[in-house]
Amino acid sequence: MTGAQKKKIRRIMIAAPKSGSGKTTITCGLLQIFKENGEDISSCKCGPDYIDPMFHRQVLGVPSRNLDTFFAGEEGTRKLFLKDRREDELVVMEGVMGLYDGLGGIREEGSSYHLAKVTQTPILLVVDAKGMGRSVIPLIAGFLAYDKAHLIRGVIFNRMSAAYYEILKPLAEDELGIAVLGYFPENKDLQIVSRHLGLCMPGELEDLQGQIRMTAERLRETADISKLLQIAEEAEPLEEETVVEDSVETSEAMRPRIAVARDEAFCFYYEENLRLLEQAGAEPVYFSPLHDRTLPENIHGLLLGGGYPELYAGQLSENDAMRTAIRKAVADGLPTVAECGGFLYLGQTLEDASGTAWPMAGVLPGKGVKVGRLVRFGYADMTAKADSLLFHAGEHLYIHEFHHWDSTDNGSGFSVWKSEKVQWECGFASMSLYAGFPHLYWAGTALPRRFVQAAQHFLKHKG
Repeated sequence: MTGAQKKKIRRIMIAAPKSGSGKTTITCGLLQIFKENGEDISSCKCGPDYIDPMFHRQVLGVPSRNLDTFFAGEEGTRKLFLKDRREDELVVMEGVMGLYDGLGGIREEGSSYHLAKVTQTPILLVVDAKGMGRSVIPLIAGFLAYDKAHLIRGVIFNRMSAAYYEILKPLAEDELGIAVLGYFPENKDLQIVSRHLGLCMPGELEDLQGQIRMTAERLRETADISKLLQIAEEAEPLEEETVVEDSVETSEAMRPRIAVARDEAFCFYYEENLRLLEQAGAEPVYFSPLHDRTLPENIHGLLLGGGYPELYAGQLSENDAMRTAIRKAVADGLPTVAECGGFLYLGQTLEDASGTAWPMAGVLPGKGVKVGRLVRFGYADMTAKADSLLFHAGEHLYIHEFHHWDSTDNGSGFSVWKSEKVQWECGFASMSLYAGFPHLYWAGTALPRRFVQAAQHFLKHKG
């Protein structure tokens, strides 16, 4: 550590009183406007959600990352937010659920508001006003009264007509003393369709980019963008400690290549995890279990992330060459990490949405089955029972699960605690394998370093 400095970063959080209020629509519209205006922009998603950042990156071409105060803690989250930020960069954060909804729906930790407090970010509240008149004013008043840090700086009404907006805007500003920055009219042609794991994948929406451009055009007409930018400009400078990067200098000869599955079926990755792999000295090499017939050449590790393998079970199964290659690689001791969808792929069979069971890689004993409801959903605390590829015995890590499929054998390598009444075992672990449903957030942990060290050992002795 060599000192500290103040960093000026323009920023704003788009939050709402509840889920389904239009946060994503407004966020994407604003990001498109700022992109068209030539702003130096990036985005952040509050919480463990994978899909919204994919929208931001793939559809809008805007760099995006996750920030989660439950995973990283307050100081860790602040450091992650500041890392690699440029002076005068414009950051748009998208909240999760209702503004104050944290762990268990009742704690502040993990909420959008907690993230805004930790990063001292002004909040723009998106209020779904469909079916409401003046009642929106006491609704907003309640959120303002709960805002002890005075971070809520503006409001946008969603699903409101122009005529009603002209009536309610002066009333709300006069009674609440808050900036009413605009409205977005109801438009069924500009809706992002829901699916069992959240939002639809970007590639599945017809002309999604066109829809977002239309959203941006409408917002330019109905929202005060200059006032919004002023609020972002007024965000307090943040103190950043200057530290020596904990990166690993690795010779090219000892730089392990880690194959990372990334396609329509395997697409759930925290960008921070991938960055940490490289920082630990590895070279990620991307491939597709759907479309490629073989694993990349000269690899020393394998990462199978989450995603939607159940929607592509037949196609994955028909790629017998890839299933065979992965089964052989894992059996040969290739250091392998498989989460959620990747875990299901390593099983014996996987049911598709119709209930048909398809052969998978056959590495693990369980069969993936459709349950039709969320299974073990949410945050939890996972503890390792023994030393393994990623963990030492007794170590714990905060994890997250979100899936509608389950396995007939989830493993027993870890104990998981969610509450006094909700506890379970999960995961398969050896000195060359971690596989289980939980999603792991690697920032602030030894996991990426251990994975890369195992890959280096494989390179040296087997590669």
